[in-house]
Amino acid sequence: VQYFLLVLLACPSPLGAPPALHTCQGLAPCLPEEGQVNTSGPRLLLATPHPASGSSAAMDRIVSALLLSLLLLLQSYGVCGAPPQLRGTLCRTKPTDLVFIIDSSRSVRPQEFEKVKVFVSQVIEGLDVGPNSTRVGVINYASAVKNEFSLKTYQTKAGLLQAVRRIEPLSTGTMTGLAIQFAISRAFSDSEGARVRSPNFNKVAIVVTDGRPQDGVQDVSARARAAGIEIFAIGVGRVDMHTLRQIASQPLDDHVDYVESYSVIEKLTHKFQEAFCVVSDLCATGDHDCEQICISSPGAYKCACKEGFTLNSDGKTCSACSGGSGSALDLVFLIDGSKSVRPENFELVKKFINQIVDSLDVSEKQAQVGLVQYSSSVRQEFPLGQFKNKKDIKAAVKKMAYMEKGTMTGQALKYLIDSSFSIINGARPGVPKVGIVFTDGRSQDYITDAAKKAKDLGFRMFAVGVGNAVEDELREIASEPVAEHYFYTADFRTISKIGKKLQMKICIEEDPCECKSIVKFQTKVEDLINSLQQ
Repeated sequence: VQYFLLVLLACPSPLGAPPALHTCQGLAPCLPEEGQVNTSGPRLLLATPHPASGSSAAMDRIVSALLLSLLLLLQSYGVCGAPPQLRGTLCRTKPTDLVFIIDSSRSVRPQEFEKVKVFVSQVIEGLDVGPNSTRVGVINYASAVKNEFSLKTYQTKAGLLQAVRRIEPLSTGTMTGLAIQFAISRAFSDSEGARVRSPNFNKVAIVVTDGRPQDGVQDVSARARAAGIEIFAIGVGRVDMHTLRQIASQPLDDHVDYVESYSVIEKLTHKFQEAFCVVSDLCATGDHDCEQICISSPGAYKCACKEGFTLNSDGKTCSACSGGSGSALDLVFLIDGSKSVRPENFELVKKFINQIVDSLDVSEKQAQVGLVQYSSSVRQEFPLGQFKNKKDIKAAVKKMAYMEKGTMTGQALKYLIDSSFSIINGARPGVPKVGIVFTDGRSQDYITDAAKKAKDLGFRMFAVGVGNAVEDELREIASEPVAEHYFYTADFRTISKIGKKLQMKICIEEDPCECKSIVKFQTKVEDLINSLQQ
């Protein structure tokens, strides 16, 4: 009678059991279905024909002894890294109807008004935006009131951020009372998307002003508060503090803020992100430096790593376990160098690229990086595999000259397909291909066909948009699921946050069935079987 011992690794045992070699999530071939030996560690599948004679009993005892030895051998193999930990509780905002009431009178200079727009954008970045969560509207006022957009206009964060960027100052008087009355009668009305007053919804107005109003605010503010609107008043520079206190809800200490100039209004962003959180912690608000997993505790946090990674000595960053064999990656950056980016922002883009490069294991057998810049034409800065280490790649990125012309994104995508990922330009057959497209505006050519072809060829495409980038184009470029492959921010200064998210997403997970430790284990089992047969 011949015995065939088929050793298959299965999912790890319950918490507290000896370590398993890997978690077989999503790997059906790794899961034995019949004849499993019940153990607390990794499980074994023994496939045996029915014995033909009594002589098989002796062989049964030998094989049982071998299985016991194999079980003990399995217990001796540890796991590289730690099992994934739960993330800290995310900051979730209570469903809120939020209206910004922003002063753009002539005393607010254009560059100062831009600072207000950045502040509004940063507060929006921290919200859960959606028809069933937080809705946002903006009222712009001076001598007259302009409804920039209502609570029902935009249902996505990207749409809101782009709308805020388009707001222009009115540059006349300061009718703050009129603006608050407009909020009561129109902005918070059912027809403009406000929800029926309920304990389940907050109604919030944030008033930003820098001067003394030319009309009364006390009575109209009282009516707004009586209607269930919570009012925050932010004063800038030579503002009348008595006016702020007449506008704001109680307690005044929580609802009145003052900054000496518009240049520092952004420092209030964190306060308002906290104010809208139902539950807030350092992990949720991003006040941590954890590369992979942040674990929150009251007033503190600690970092951890995903399975297959180990925490470095700095307590924040993670390194891939040694011995893995599935981390090869061909990554090409496709960077918009059009004139709308501007030189100072182009330097921020280069830092963004190097931030991603820092997270890679660059070598001939692991990650390779290529860089392409485009504007009215396409220019390859360096192909895949030209540089063999991070230091050389980062140095080449820093030397990249700004092209400064148009925005031919479609042409750039076609170049990515035809040239960047070709073998002649260093691409490796069978290695995952990842493209990161960075743009700040609408493409001046057609992108649909090239974007579709890149995804059809199996390239994993990420789309990163800044400023005037078009959300529909970003979605068209991004791989499925789109929500995980496209990113947008209104301000170049915040792209480092996107960089952190991309560091996590571009990592190609190692196939557990190809892990060197498993190959080693299987070899040892085969040797034992051969020995038994002899």
